[in-house]
Amino acid sequence: MKRKLPFVPILIFALVFLLINGYALSALAPLISVTLLPWLWIFPIALIAGFSFSLARLSVDGQTNLFKISAHALLVYFVSLLVFVLTEVLTDAYRLLIGVINYFSESNFVYPERPLIGVYLGISLVLVIVIAFVYGIFRGKYAYRVIKHTLYFDDLPDAFDGFKLAQISDVHAGSLTNPKAVQKGIDLINRQRADLFVFTGDLVNNKAEEVKPYINHFSQIKAPFGQFSVLGNHDYGDYVKWESDAAKRENLQQLKNYHAEIGFKLLLDEHVRLEKNGHKITLAGIENWGLGFGERGDLEKALRGTTKDEFKILLSHDPSHWEAQVKNHASKIHLTLAGHTHGMQFGIEAFGLKWSPVQFRYKHWAGVKKENNRFLNVNRGFGFIGFSGRVGIWPEITLIELRKTKANN
Repeated sequence: MKRKLPFVPILIFALVFLLINGYALSALAPLISVTLLPWLWIFPIALIAGFSFSLARLSVDGQTNLFKISAHALLVYFVSLLVFVLTEVLTDAYRLLIGVINYFSESNFVYPERPLIGVYLGISLVLVIVIAFVYGIFRGKYAYRVIKHTLYFDDLPDAFDGFKLAQISDVHAGSLTNPKAVQKGIDLINRQRADLFVFTGDLVNNKAEEVKPYINHFSQIKAPFGQFSVLGNHDYGDYVKWESDAAKRENLQQLKNYHAEIGFKLLLDEHVRLEKNGHKITLAGIENWGLGFGERGDLEKALRGTTKDEFKILLSHDPSHWEAQVKNHASKIHLTLAGHTHGMQFGIEAFGLKWSPVQFRYKHWAGVKKENNRFLNVNRGFGFIGFSGRVGIWPEITLIELRKTKANN
């Protein structure tokens, strides 16, 4: 079954895209020959046509190679185009300002010619963007890194002082294509020698069968206090068309079976207690709860049988759940572990900067946040989906050490 082509949105995008392209070509005019100019129109038109054609032939069950290639090419070109145009908009704003100053000082409005330094700067930035995308597509999506956090708690049970937990999220096994690279990520997880391992949802893109080739990889993950997991929004099969409701339910059950085969204990609105030297902490997990992505999870059910102040860690796929229900809950949840955002697989985290377009959707989208004396950690994801790459936001293995706050700290 083919998808219905969204004609109007594509037409609007194409018009805006070509308008921006025309503005960029006007800036490049002094540097390009007349014979080359038509080709600089043909290329973006061909990109849009190829993407539209591949989208029209796209089935509801998956992406074709043609769609992936055309979508990625269009994305790289469009982002590069926006970066170049931004430099030229700033240049034209400067030219306009000079013209206005001349008008008020000499009563003569003179719009200066565009300085070529702005064009050269734009071209240089485009080259950087293209190189970054090429790296992100071929290498960056498997460039696993460990991010370590040490979190302090006044009421952490003494036996758990120094307890370490490793977290990954958003494997999206259906997108993975390089088992050797994935194995390097698995080895990196095990080298952390964490006491506890947790996975915070989205093992697959749509169907349980996607994880079958990687069961032997993820089953290698071991921790002394166990391996625990929850489901994410993609795990329920909501984004593909099923022949029947029964087939969809069977798929979900099969995915749960695969969690067990891997060695992950699924927490479905429930909790377990971890014991060390006579002291205990509670680990709870809920089904996916996310604004706009299905509010299935039942926090009250997951906490049933726990006390208000016992030390609790919660696995909840979507960080919007923490904002909506967890951070001010009457029962103190000391640490919540989430994923879901992927950091949009695109952004900047360097030189003190932390930016991604996903911040316009999520208040907190990566790393640790503390509010109301409770912590949230959002993992940037182990895998990828949609865009088959990562630029600036690399795949993450989180290692969190729990520490007891000392009286003299």
